[in-house]
Amino acid sequence: MLLTVTDLTKTYPGPDGDIAVLNGISMSMDAGETLALTGESGSGKSTLLHLVGGLDQPDGGSVRIDGTDIGTLDDAGRAAVRRDSVGVIFQQFNLIPSLTVASNIAFQARLAGREDRGWNDRLADRMGLTAQLSKYPEQLSGGQQQRVAIARTLAAKPKLVLADEPTGNLDEATAETVMSLMLDLVAETNAALLVVTHSDRLAGRMGRRLHLRAGQVA
Repeated sequence: MLLTVTDLTKTYPGPDGDIAVLNGISMSMDAGETLALTGESGSGKSTLLHLVGGLDQPDGGSVRIDGTDIGTLDDAGRAAVRRDSVGVIFQQFNLIPSLTVASNIAFQARLAGREDRGWNDRLADRMGLTAQLSKYPEQLSGGQQQRVAIARTLAAKPKLVLADEPTGNLDEATAETVMSLMLDLVAETNAALLVVTHSDRLAGRMGRRLHLRAGQVA
């Protein structure tokens, strides 16, 4: 298995005591699988995504990526796993304002030592960004910035792609187009794709669905 999550728990302090956000979540994914993570706001979807990506530490349980228990790693070790194996698509884009679109797309792949200019060009073309490559993020629409963020993640050819509402800032027609491209491109690299979404339509395009309710698999 590429990803194995076992009995994962996470609590956060609240005004009236600790709040259990995740309560014993277990799941797994293999290479090439696509999985939608659904549930109401506050059900623990984004928390689970952040723990899988090593962006936060669980209180209990484990996350294994490609056989490595990332909970045993320090910050530098988890950063190395994200660099080498995991790509994260955030809702906030997190583009680098001082870099052009072309350099933003290439950024993560360069850090990982896997830059492939031909693949970058193909991603830009498929995402409709070829005419924008010399521009800067502030010159783009929100939808264009989201496509740059997706292309940047896929450019590094990660084994596991984590996406938090990747089409949440797009209109329905553009969201459908971008989602189709994501699925095509992930399939080409045999990456696993875990998507947090509120959209039943988007979730229906994934191979499997995992629904969370109050921090547990419903």
